[in-house]
Amino acid sequence: MPQYMLALYDDPSRWPKLSPEEMQKSIERYMAWGKRPYVVTGKRLAGDNGRVLKGVNGKGRATDGPYSETKEVLGGIYLIEAKDYDEAVERTIDHPHLDHGTIELRQLYS
Repeated sequence: MPQYMLALYDDPSRWPKLSPEEMQKSIERYMAWGKRPYVVTGKRLAGDNGRVLKGVNGKGRATDGPYSETKEVLGGIYLIEAKDYDEAVERTIDHPHLDHGTIELRQLYS
């Protein structure tokens, strides 16, 4: 079955504003969603900025980043299985992340 990546974008300044109870409830919703039978995996990104690798004159070069110029940043990913985009959207449309963020849905090449 085809796999789809859900890239979760969000404003990270939102999370520290949540009370401990709100944070716990949100985490529980994400964890419950991740246990659905069509979810292959889901991971939150670490808090650092990572690295950007580019080819420069035939040689690889790494720099700090990426740095976003917008409020929304990539915060994590899920991989799900679905027969097509319509089913992938149907399976994703109630993801708790949509309460406050954006999900980019992309099919993986197999």
